Amino acid sequence: MERQILHIDVNNAFLSWTALEKLDNGEKIDIREIPAVIGGDESKRSGIVLAKSMKAKECGVATGETLYQARIKCPNLQVFSGNFKTYRKYSDKLYNLLLEYTDIIERYSIDECFLDMTNFLAGSSLIKKANEISKRVKEELGFTVNIGLANNKLLAKMASDFEKPDKIHTLFKNEIETKMWPLPIKDLFMLGRKTAPKLYNMNIKTIGDLAKTDKNLLIKIFGKYGRLIWEYANGIDESDVKYIKEDPKSIGNSVTLPRDLRQIEELEEVLLALVEQVTYRLRKTKMLATTVNVQLRTKDFEDFSHQKKLPMPTSNTKDIYNKAKEVLKEMYKDKLPIRLIGARVDGLIKKNEMQLSLFDSKGDEKQEKIDNIIDNLNEKYGYNSITRAGKLNINDIVNIKPKE
Repeated sequence: MERQILHIDVNNAFLSWTALEKLDNGEKIDIREIPAVIGGDESKRSGIVLAKSMKAKECGVATGETLYQARIKCPNLQVFSGNFKTYRKYSDKLYNLLLEYTDIIERYSIDECFLDMTNFLAGSSLIKKANEISKRVKEELGFTVNIGLANNKLLAKMASDFEKPDKIHTLFKNEIETKMWPLPIKDLFMLGRKTAPKLYNMNIKTIGDLAKTDKNLLIKIFGKYGRLIWEYANGIDESDVKYIKEDPKSIGNSVTLPRDLRQIEELEEVLLALVEQVTYRLRKTKMLATTVNVQLRTKDFEDFSHQKKLPMPTSNTKDIYNKAKEVLKEMYKDKLPIRLIGARVDGLIKKNEMQLSLFDSKGDEKQEKIDNIIDNLNEKYGYNSITRAGKLNINDIVNIKPKE
């Protein structure tokens, strides 16, 4: 199975996150809408521009130049100091949202992440997940991201650097020749500034030129680095998404619905699909849940959530879904139009730490075997090869017919 990799890159992170923090603290002006930059101490002529708004960019202000130079280009420029605590706050918000999609996340930098989605698509497609993530980041967190889709980290990173902001781009192997090879050599990821002029002097001006150059010649001139840039020019990258393996504190999933739902029966169908994805991940991590949480968001962006304790820790889809239905019925009484529904399990404990109760029923053991069989068949033949009675594929939500 080919890997399914996403690269998430926050658009203008430092300025966007500073703007959001100021708005949260009562500021009336969104600094993203005025000529503004994030920079160092303006009293020092050496202070540089770390990030700039579109209005500042239109004045010719460039990232990396001194604030003194920026002021000459844009006399009414507003300068704001950076705040690492703010950046970490919003970076963590993004990371926690992404954890709803996969446990394999590499925080490449404070504003970039690689996601390995290979075993977490659950019957969906990489492009659908990317669109959902993009939409949720915008609506729930207030900033935008570029997302690159590919079968390895290199190509996903290259794709996310295509046209910005707020875009989603693919760069699969069959697209390398048309999308990547025409780019100037300086745009190749990991190509050093000093290397580009040397390649240019060898009449290697595009990534395609480099890809077609004799590999042994490059190795002779640049050593191991020559092999690396040749492989990158040809889209070759076997590196793994590096992540810190730790036991999750909670596992959840949510979906923004293609249209608002009002009937609890419709919401229950979506909830079952979400719970099945959540419990699949629960079993994969060999964890048991003690609490079930359901989240609803109305069309007016009002959020409601409610939770209930399970009778005993479990990863059983049937038990967790039944408890989630109880929660849903208690919290949803006014038939408000719902635009988002989420399911989450909390209070997780390791399965091997749970002592079996003398009162465990054979029914629980039987259900666990059913869950494992379904997991194995879905992994082998595709997520929707086996479905439970009444289970709705999340991708088919748009096809639910409204009930009168």
